[in-house]
Parts: sequence; structure tokens; C-alpha cells
Amino acid sequence: MAQDAVELAISGMTCTSCAARIEKKLNKLPGVHATVNYATESAHIDVDGAVDLAQLISTVEQTGYAASPVESAADGDAEVSSLRRRFWISAVLAIPVVATAMIPPLQFPGWQWMSLVLATAVVGWGAWPFHRAAALNARHGAATMDTLVSLGVLAAYLWSLWALLFGGAGEIGFTMGHGMDSSGPDLYFEVAAVVPVFLLAGRWFEARAKRNSTAALRALATLASPEASLLVDGAERRVATSTLTVGDVFVVRPGERIATDGVVLEGRSAVDESMMTGESVPVEVGPDSTVVGATVNVDGVLTVRATRVGADTQLSRISRLVIDAQSGKAPVQRLADRVAGVFVPIVLVIAIVTLAAWLLISRDPNAAFTAAVAVLIIACPCALGLATPTALLVGTGRGAQLGILIRGPEVLEDTRRVDTICLDKTGTITSGAMSIVAVVTAADADPVEVGFLAAAVEKGSEHPVARAIAAGLDVAPADDFTNVRGLGVRGVVQGRMVAVGRPAWVAEVVGAADLESGLSHDIDRLQAAGSTVVAVGWDGAVRGAIAVGDTVRESSARAIAGLRGLGLRPVLLTGDNRAVANVVAAELGIEDVYAGLLPEDKVTAVRELQGQGRKVAMVGDGVNDAAALAQADLGIAMGGGTDAAMEASDLTLVRPDLMGAVDAIRLSRRTLRTIKGNLFWAFAYNVAMIPLAAAGLLNPMLAGAAMAFSSVFVVANSLLLRRFQPTSIHPPAR
Repeated sequence: MAQDAVELAISGMTCTSCAARIEKKLNKLPGVHATVNYATESAHIDVDGAVDLAQLISTVEQTGYAASPVESAADGDAEVSSLRRRFWISAVLAIPVVATAMIPPLQFPGWQWMSLVLATAVVGWGAWPFHRAAALNARHGAATMDTLVSLGVLAAYLWSLWALLFGGAGEIGFTMGHGMDSSGPDLYFEVAAVVPVFLLAGRWFEARAKRNSTAALRALATLASPEASLLVDGAERRVATSTLTVGDVFVVRPGERIATDGVVLEGRSAVDESMMTGESVPVEVGPDSTVVGATVNVDGVLTVRATRVGADTQLSRISRLVIDAQSGKAPVQRLADRVAGVFVPIVLVIAIVTLAAWLLISRDPNAAFTAAVAVLIIACPCALGLATPTALLVGTGRGAQLGILIRGPEVLEDTRRVDTICLDKTGTITSGAMSIVAVVTAADADPVEVGFLAAAVEKGSEHPVARAIAAGLDVAPADDFTNVRGLGVRGVVQGRMVAVGRPAWVAEVVGAADLESGLSHDIDRLQAAGSTVVAVGWDGAVRGAIAVGDTVRESSARAIAGLRGLGLRPVLLTGDNRAVANVVAAELGIEDVYAGLLPEDKVTAVRELQGQGRKVAMVGDGVNDAAALAQADLGIAMGGGTDAAMEASDLTLVRPDLMGAVDAIRLSRRTLRTIKGNLFWAFAYNVAMIPLAAAGLLNPMLAGAAMAFSSVFVVANSLLLRRFQPTSIHPPAR
């Protein structure tokens, strides 16, 4: 049966050349687009034809590797355990071989034959994974890193075996020291034994590091609650979370994980959302609050109605975004792939040329053999193949832990280039919710009474301004409530007719001759500052006014400073009027302001900036921002926003905080720097070491150690990204 997308776990890959071969083979199938990732040992396959799962697995197996669906893949810990065991046994066997070969006083009569026995065990069993992979690749006409290792180890072993049996090296009294006086041809049993040990150590550390680099994604997968307390006819029943449907009502007790995304129907509690947002402070929730599946209910009992289940939950969407990002390839990876694809054949040619040149020039078979084997062993494309995917794994995984979701690896390049950042106002810079900004009163009025009576009347209205005034106040609703559309509301509170609304209308309703001059001045001042102002009056006078506005987020000023520190020029794009936009811009120090914009106008503004040669990032959260997010060179969607905004973005911030944009750009740029640093050292290593080996200046044992170290270094350097800390912990310098 054809599938839209398939995730396969691939085993048997030993370098990036293996991944390239599998990818090439899969992409030859009709309607298949595959991306194989060596670091994650997986294949992400988009299928648009009549190709089923069995055919995909068969294609991988025909290439010489094993594949299985991700769900049934073996635990990576087994690979780590196997490599550890193979390394330690091989190391114990190799130590006597190296010691007797390199320290002549330890050489006893017949020591060569002991070296043969121990080296045979290491070459035959310890190095078996390299030989097996080399044979499989050779069967398919391909050469990989394992080909180089296997040839180098076997060459050292077979040369030594010939020297021992037919070259006189097996005679009693034979002393061998590579450079010391010898009574026959050199033995290289120590090379054949110790090179696999070094490489197994490198593979073991590499496998452990790769497991660590995917820890964030594995942690996400284990967060979901397996069971839920479904509420049916007033009775609770434990059911599997996977059986929940939209509309089901379930109960969450203190300490339990919330089964799926939903809305609170009853109860109040604090919810720990740190696994989603990276924010350690629990969030207070109550009736009508939205909650996210897999977050932890801290103290109260909640009754929740499910709004999203299964693959539609926020946790599932986060996991998919992280997987997509880790499965893709950054532009810088393509160069490494092209180099790795031709690297091994070139190295084989260099080794043959080295052997021939030494034989022609020096006529010393020992020197020629040593140089050729060193070339084979030192030239490993492993570090090159690990440079990009391991950094991408760790960077995107750390981002997921902090509530920063990177849609794909190409986004990393975009974050490096942007120099201008456009910011939506409502819900991005501001909280997106109305709240009371100020309460002003006439000379003889009590502000507490003004607020209390206004809240009682507004209790009966669903208008955003009314909800802001009545929020958090436990007051009884007014009697005889009347809503006069566009003007205000009125009702009877404690026997008094109270009106709340436009100042002129309130004055008319309560029979006031005019507004007190001081109150009138305060109303004008608040309106000029961009607030929505309603007057409150009763008993023949306008007693006061309440200003309501969408307040600037506490962190926005610091976020703007952080964005400037990253070299970005902030631009405000808003649908609000010019007066409101200017007030917000002035508070945050933003100089470029575009006000009164419709959604299509925001797209035009972004294009205008791009036309000036700027690379533009856009931050927004609503449907009206989706087109601008898509138009921008880098789209950043704020958490809590609409699905349309998130789908159009390159980066998604789970936490609705503009500081997340600062952290997202910092993390993306640091990940890209790590990738480029890894690639530099991987290229530099091969460029420097191969000529040294060909010149006979590198012992094959040292070559094996250096090759293993290069891979471990690249992975370890990538793992430093796990130490990345958000700006909230280390504020930007002013």
C-alpha cells in the first residue's frame, strides 16, 4: 500500500558514503524522494507512487544494509553495548602484541607466534564489522570507509603472516623494532591489532554521542501520558490515551500528566509546562484555559474537554517538526556529501600511487608498505559525514527542550543572513489580551467604587473591553442589564442605575451636564496614549473612567535590545492606528513603523524592505500574519498563535514570549557555526594527514588513532550545543 511518508531505521551504515549509496538507490524508485541521515541512522522517505513499505525495505537490503520501520527498530543501546564489549576484548588481546613489538626487552623466544595468535583474534573477530561491511559494499561495486580500514588491517596482517612464514621473521632471535636493527622483514601485527582497537573505540564513543544527541527527541516521545481518566455519566474510567476523541471529558489529578490538548471545564490549578516552553514557573489555569497534553498538573483537580488528539496534539506536532529538521540536509552538507561520494576511490588511488612511488624511488618494500597502509587508515570520511548531522541533531534537540522548533536545516543559513526583523504588535510585542491600564476619577469619587460598579455592569457583556474590566473580580452581575450597541452598557447595581461606555453617552444617560474638567483632561490623555477609555457614571454625574489596553509584554523591551545586539534592525508592522503604533514604538525604541496595515499590506511592507536589499525576518502569531511570514526570508511564529501562522513559519516559538525569537536566532547561528567548524576540521584533517602518510611520516598505528579521534572530536564539539542557555538566564549586554 502506498504511503505518504515513511520513516525507516537503517542499520549497518559506517560512514556518510553508505548513507549516500542508500539514498541514491531509494531515489531511483518511481515516485520516491528519500533523505538518509547517517547520524540518526534513519531514512525519511516521501512516497508518491505505487511503492510499498516492503519494497522500500527490500531496496535498502539489496544495497547491503538492514532496514525496519522506526516503531520496530532495535534500541540503539544494544549497538553501544556490542561495540563496548568488542572494544574491550580486542584491547586486552592487542596490548601484549603492541608491547612486545615496540619494547625489545620484552621479546622472548617465539614472541612472533604469540603475536600471530592474538592478532588473528583481533583481525578476525574484533575487526569483523569492518570486513563484513567492506565485503557487502564490494558485492555491490562500492567502496566506503570500511573498505579502507579493512584493506589496511588485512594488508598489515597478511604482510606480517608472509614475513613470519616465508620471510625469516619467525626465526628464533628475530628482533623487530620498526627502525631498529632487524634480522628480516618488518612485522606489522601490532598495526593489524591496534588499528581496529582505535577504530572500535571511536565507533563506541561516536555511538554513545549520537544517542546523547537524540536524547531530546526520545524524551519528547516518552512524555505522553499512556492513560486518561475518562468521565462518563459522572463516573471515571481509566482508558488508553490513544482511544480519546475530540469532545471527550477527562479528569486530571495533582501530579498527573494531562492526557491530551484541551480546554479546562472545571477546577483551578498550576500546570508545569516546562517540557513545552522551557519556562520553569508553573502557569495558573482555570475554566476556559487551554492546556497542552503531556504537561503536568501540579496541585488542583481539573476537568478537561479534549480539543486535539493523536497526531494533531501540540506534542505530536513538535515531534514531527524536530524529526523533519533532523532528517533534512543543510546546504553546507551537500558539499560534504559530494566529497564523500568520490573520496574513497580517490584514496585507494593515492594508496596505490604511494606504494608504487616508494618502490620506484627507495626500493624499500617495508617503507612502501608502511606509507601505503598509513594512507588507507588515515583517510576516513567519517568526520566529514558526521560534521553536519550531529550538530543539527543536538541543536534542534536543544531547541525543542527550550520551546524553539526549527522547521528544517536550511533555516540555519537564513538566520545568518537576516539583518531586519519585522514585528507584529498584537500578540507578539503585546500580550494580545485587553487589561486595565488606568482608573481615573472625578474629584469626589472613590476609584475602588468606580471599578466595582463598572465590573458589576460589564459582567453581563461579552465585549473584550467588558471582559477586561470584569476579569478577576468576584461581583454579582447588575440587574436590568441593557447593551446599547456601539455606545455602552447600563444596569442597576445596589439600587443605582450605572452606565459604562462612551463619555458623551454616559453623561446623557445619567443626566450629567458636562464632564469635570480634570476628568475630561485625563480621558483625552489616555486616549492619546492609545488606550480605549470608557466612562462610568451614576446619580447624575460621570464619576470616573477606566482605560483598557493591550499591554506591552514585560520582556519585549529586553527582546528588542537583544535583537539589536544580534545586528537586526526592528520594524513594527501593525493594523492599529498610527497613534497607538507610535506609542508602542516609542516605548520600545523602534524607529521604523508601518501602521494601519491590512494582511496584504504587511506582505507589501516586507517586499518593500526586501527591495531595499534587506534580508527580512518576520515575527507574528495570527492568521493576518501568515502571508507576511511566508514572504519573509525567515518566518518566526509565536506560540499560542494560529495554525496558519505556524504552518507559514520557519521557526516556531512554543512560549509566547518575544525573547524566544532572540534565543531562536542565537541558537540557529551557533548551530551553523558549529557545523562550519566541524567541516573545517574534518577537511583540514584529511588535507593535512594524507600527504604526511604518503610521505612516510605517519606510523599506521598513529594514523588509526588520529582517524578515530577526528570522528570523536566532531561529535564532541557538536555536543557542546547542549550547553546553550536562553537569554533569560544570560541577558544581553547593554
